[in-house]
Amino acid sequence: MQNYTITKYLIWTRRKLMVIGTLALVNSVVFAPVAQAATLKLGSSGANVLTLQSELAHLGYSIGTLDGIYGPKTLAAVDAFQGNDHLKVDGIAGLLTQNALEKMQTPSVPSSSSTEISGIVSETKRLLGTAYLWGGTTPAGFDCSGFTQYVFASQGIELPRISRDQAKIGTAVPYNNLQPGDLVFFSFTGNGTISHVGIYLGNSQFISATTHKGVTIYSFTSYWLNAYIGAQRVL
Repeated sequence: MQNYTITKYLIWTRRKLMVIGTLALVNSVVFAPVAQAATLKLGSSGANVLTLQSELAHLGYSIGTLDGIYGPKTLAAVDAFQGNDHLKVDGIAGLLTQNALEKMQTPSVPSSSSTEISGIVSETKRLLGTAYLWGGTTPAGFDCSGFTQYVFASQGIELPRISRDQAKIGTAVPYNNLQPGDLVFFSFTGNGTISHVGIYLGNSQFISATTHKGVTIYSFTSYWLNAYIGAQRVL
């Protein structure tokens, strides 16, 4: 009888420990902390900083070159925005500052129909693989601005011949609001001078004519993000 009692007690104890262990496991899953937006500050870099700079520039704050680097100019712009929006002025773009910036972005409404945008995208893809040709403006060979000019002309839209002049028409749009058909501009000179142009396709991709690959689709890798300086909506 005594052995039966001890055995019963041991079984009860083991079941209790199993229940406690299960509850502990459930609690560890249910109450795990939820990840929040990254805090951006002086010295930060990358795509999140580029989005921040683009949003500030869209609201009229001076941030210099859109380079994805949280430098003194970006810090000053964040300070100014925080002061104007009655937030704590500390130059740090935390969750509150990023949410406030996002809410103030006014979506740009395309001035053209979806048919025109579709026509632009279709024409760019039809020309995939066309060779690069300095000064080229036809399917026999394109340079970057010759390619964008030709594609838009196929839809009855006239663009200037040179990329820096193409950047002067249309409406500036922030990086986080890019839409298919937008012109995207890059600088490889280090001083912000426009030296390349392409056409945004969506899903963080654009198409352009480059010296090494001709008309090719590219993703916004760190290489292109570092050179990216802005976009214009012409459609």
